[in-house]
Amino acid sequence: MAIAGSSNGYTTAALALTLAVVSVSAAVSLYRWRRREEDLECRINELEKSLESTTEKSASERKGRVKAQQALREALAQTESHDLHRKIYPMRPIGTIQSCFSTRNGTPRQPLLVSLARACLIFDPALVPPASLEGLEEYSHCWILYVFHLNTDIEKLWRKPSQSKLKAKVRVPRLNGERKGVFATRSPHRPCPIGLTVAKVEEIQNDKVLLSGVDLVDGTPVLDIKPYLPYSDSIQGASVPNWVKEDCLLAVASVTFSETFSSSITSCWKLIEKKSLYSSADEFRSLITQVLSWDIRSMSQRNKPQNTLDVEIVYHLVLEGLDVSYMIDNESNILVQDVSLAKNLQDFSGS
Repeated sequence: MAIAGSSNGYTTAALALTLAVVSVSAAVSLYRWRRREEDLECRINELEKSLESTTEKSASERKGRVKAQQALREALAQTESHDLHRKIYPMRPIGTIQSCFSTRNGTPRQPLLVSLARACLIFDPALVPPASLEGLEEYSHCWILYVFHLNTDIEKLWRKPSQSKLKAKVRVPRLNGERKGVFATRSPHRPCPIGLTVAKVEEIQNDKVLLSGVDLVDGTPVLDIKPYLPYSDSIQGASVPNWVKEDCLLAVASVTFSETFSSSITSCWKLIEKKSLYSSADEFRSLITQVLSWDIRSMSQRNKPQNTLDVEIVYHLVLEGLDVSYMIDNESNILVQDVSLAKNLQDFSGS
């Protein structure tokens, strides 16, 4: 009996101890849970306050930006109205023209007059990825915006515009020197020396566009190209002055080649063949014929008497680095005398 009583006592004590441990554990767990809940509530409150503060700050900053933008627009509007000439839009060329025309002299005055006049527009890969040209091959022609980079006054015009004295009127070759307002002509000497031309798209090669019918000199910086759209770019019923309608004013009577030229072109062709835009010496000769089918001389050269000092005047045309020498008589008949490798292109810029 004593043993049984002792056993019951141990059991009771064990149960009591177990209950005590469970109670303590439950109490500790409850305390931790309440503490964690309180911590979470505090964290949530802090985040809500932070969000509210950030929202208010963002709204305040947005109002500040809006006010600043409005003030900037007002200031710019006042600047534009009082000082238009100070506003500048810097533009970077996207490519350069590699042309058959080595100098300005001989470069056609208008596009598509010389169908064999070829050029290669080479794009700057840092500005124009090849994918930019996808689809251009579907068009037959494209517009080209470029800079008249060989104008003698271009540096002064851009760097010191106040010191540049631009002439309001220019001499028109078709009118034998009669003056017209610069905006009634396509003269390169303009307040903003940017040119617009059109050319035939021959082929697309990665970062290059092969063109024909060009009136661009070698090295011309290109600002942009756009596809030619006949339905909108060709204006039916457009009117022009009578002096523009005369297509034959600068046409010559004939172009013939001397025997000296025929022998010289064979050796000269070997010097440029690999880099040439043409497939043969005969095709290059056809280019010369097309270019000289128009009187490319300057106005002062055309007005100079042919028999000055009884010395025949020899003129020069430089194509792909070859100097083509020729003479023209009073009846506008041209005789191409010879061809040689050009030594200094600057010497022929006004020939």
